[in-house]
Amino acid sequence: MSDYTTKEGTFRFAEESVRLKKTNPNHFRNVQGLKLSSLGMGTYLGTLDKQTDLDVENAIKESIRSGAVNVVDTAINYRFQKAERCVGRALEDLFENEIATREQIFISTKNGYLAPDADYERGAGKYIADKLIATGIVRPDEIVDSSHCMTLPFLKHELKQSLANLKLETIDLLYLHNSAEAQIPAVGKKMYLENLRDVFEFYEGARKDGKIRFYGLATWDCFRIKKGEGHLNLEETLALAEDVGGTDHGFRFIQFPFNLAMPEALVLRNQTVGGKECALLEGCIELEMGAFTSVPLMQGQLIPRPGIPKVGTLTTSQSILQFARSAPGITAPLVGQKDRDHVRENLDIAKTAPLSLEEFERCFN
Repeated sequence: MSDYTTKEGTFRFAEESVRLKKTNPNHFRNVQGLKLSSLGMGTYLGTLDKQTDLDVENAIKESIRSGAVNVVDTAINYRFQKAERCVGRALEDLFENEIATREQIFISTKNGYLAPDADYERGAGKYIADKLIATGIVRPDEIVDSSHCMTLPFLKHELKQSLANLKLETIDLLYLHNSAEAQIPAVGKKMYLENLRDVFEFYEGARKDGKIRFYGLATWDCFRIKKGEGHLNLEETLALAEDVGGTDHGFRFIQFPFNLAMPEALVLRNQTVGGKECALLEGCIELEMGAFTSVPLMQGQLIPRPGIPKVGTLTTSQSILQFARSAPGITAPLVGQKDRDHVRENLDIAKTAPLSLEEFERCFN
């Protein structure tokens, strides 16, 4: 049995889900040799109490048990490491009860932000000073914006901690978290790209050691803003990974915001691929990059907005998710969910096929 997601495992998950009529046959997508659900589970928000832990764990288990989700996304800094631990406990329960296997579930997490530990015996506020500064893993001058660091000793420490939190031998996808947004204003783009090359080399080493399978950049602005100092070109970033890791490099995914109020990845021609100007999602298709998107519901803020286009008999939130999962080039939107009713409403969209290109353009243009 593998300690990571496999082609065979994900295809088996999808086939069983469709066979049992839990999902529409077009709900799953072929991405990087895997069969991944076009809806993913996010774990960002929530307080630090035990009830939230239980709600998140139950939402993860329900999402996977339903057959609608085999993608779970988290980050070491989410809820001061509690989000990763919730994912770890939920997966352990699913695997022990043979509801799913490790090979079927694609797990991504992120590092780069300082991550206090809500469960640290001396208090979360002392964790950074005790475990990172006092030990020499991080120097104060290596921290930018009071919150971000991308030195290799720090990222190595975070990877080890994430593996422990998740109770995994291998993480399927490890993102460097909002690095351009945090680092470029502090060190400049030239130095940032030099440091990014070092990080890619570290990630390639982690791949060889069996700690991660893929790596990527989880971003906010850099891939979807107009060209300038804070902008990254996807093709150039990919070339950096190819220079470090060759054609078999592991830089295969990016994450960025995308929703009805933040459509830049679809409409803004800010990328250059093969000498041609294009939008980010076009670039992802051309370069065969997996594209996961964040804030599809804008943390619930989109739902009460007037003028949201309805799709058939779908609810407002389902219509918003249908936009996010149907845009050409999207792998899956990552939906933060823990309320039982919200989880069931969101998962129900898996029974509906994503929109065709013609339907998408007719509904949302």
